[in-house]
Amino acid sequence: DAKHTWLGEFYAPWCGHCKQLAPIYDKLGKEFREVESVVIAKMDATANDPPENAGVRGFPTLKFYKSGTANKEPIDFDGERTVKGFKKFLKKNVGTPYELKKGDKKKKKAEAAADEEKKDEL
Repeated sequence: DAKHTWLGEFYAPWCGHCKQLAPIYDKLGKEFREVESVVIAKMDATANDPPENAGVRGFPTLKFYKSGTANKEPIDFDGERTVKGFKKFLKKNVGTPYELKKGDKKKKKAEAAADEEKKDEL
């Protein structure tokens, strides 16, 4: 896709790690909903055929595709599986500026604490 950069999660509905990641990844998707140039996507890789270049060998598999590079090799996600970790990875790799809506500080602190709890579980 020439216009969009996307982070894709290839998951299996029965996978325990995928189930643990789901609320974190869904929250990330909500935060990026207003960012037109970045797509946070997920695909049930047991019900659909992932792209050949995704190299799905286990679950969850997280791949980053830069705009204009859909037919090229994606980048493996190598950050922390927290909202903060995903944001850090995206900021480093997206390449084009984007802006997220500013949230309430108390809400952000509560989310950061929840992220840390989830990280400890993973």
